[in-house]
Amino acid sequence: MPYTPIVATLGYVLSPDGEQVLMVHRNARPDDHQLGKYNGLGGKLERDEDVMAGMRREILEEAGIACDELQLRGTVSWPGFGKQGEDWLGFVFTISRYSGTPYASNPEGTLEWVPLARLHELPMWEGDREFLPLVFDRDPRPFHGVMPYRDGRMQSWRYSRG
Repeated sequence: MPYTPIVATLGYVLSPDGEQVLMVHRNARPDDHQLGKYNGLGGKLERDEDVMAGMRREILEEAGIACDELQLRGTVSWPGFGKQGEDWLGFVFTISRYSGTPYASNPEGTLEWVPLARLHELPMWEGDREFLPLVFDRDPRPFHGVMPYRDGRMQSWRYSRG
């Protein structure tokens, strides 16, 4: 069976000093299957855009800021991650420079600046704890991982570096 995932972007906006990251606390919609969790910003790619354009659009929509400098840090394939078991493929970025002032919240929840050193303390998808260190490490090579999910739980994690 061919792999036909939902293609998405996931971005982590860094503060000017690089010590904090802008996260969304998913606390706005009671029916949200991510309710209570912290996450980066992003979403589904539209059929007529490339991943960079999609990341820029999502950051503008969700945080009200324009990306001036962004880097692709890696990709993660999430087979079975969706609410109905859909497969997802995410392009993961850091945004190191931006223009504008981030919103305080968006329709999914509150936007919060979190110190990078405290990220591990936040409620988040268990799988995020596996790949987030690769997003923020100093290795310039992108990572490419596979993280299967079943019934909302991570089953395994493996990755390689480019």
